[in-house]
Amino acid sequence: MDQPSVTLTQRQGYQFEHRYAPELPVLLSDEPPPAGTGLGPDPVQLLASAVGNCLSASIWFACQKYKDDPSPLRTEVLATVGRNERNRNRVQGLAVDIHLGKPAAELAHIQRVLDTFEDFCTVTRSIAPAVPVTLRVLDSTGAVLKPVDDA
Repeated sequence: MDQPSVTLTQRQGYQFEHRYAPELPVLLSDEPPPAGTGLGPDPVQLLASAVGNCLSASIWFACQKYKDDPSPLRTEVLATVGRNERNRNRVQGLAVDIHLGKPAAELAHIQRVLDTFEDFCTVTRSIAPAVPVTLRVLDSTGAVLKPVDDA
């Protein structure tokens, strides 16, 4: 079983250094003002990054499997944060747009990729029962290849 790890060390206030492995750079996170100083991504942004990165890597892998090259990929993730019934802030949803770097016509197997890649995204599939994730995939012309859908 794979057991990735990270060590967080408080720098000051709401700033934390994230150490993943000795050979990797340290990531600094922080809360936005007024609580923090905003010197790094906050935890919601880190969650959004994890989902966006995992979906991007999954679609890239699936395309590579069929010898298609969708690069350069660009993924945008919008997090919606609101209050729950106990008036606590919660991530209520993540909306993901993956923009392929090529027109769909240049990707011979894009439909097969679109039909399967989401299921291989470890992070998205893990959080989806608690946080709704919607997904769209667009090609380089702006054509919507996969309309908004629960990931």
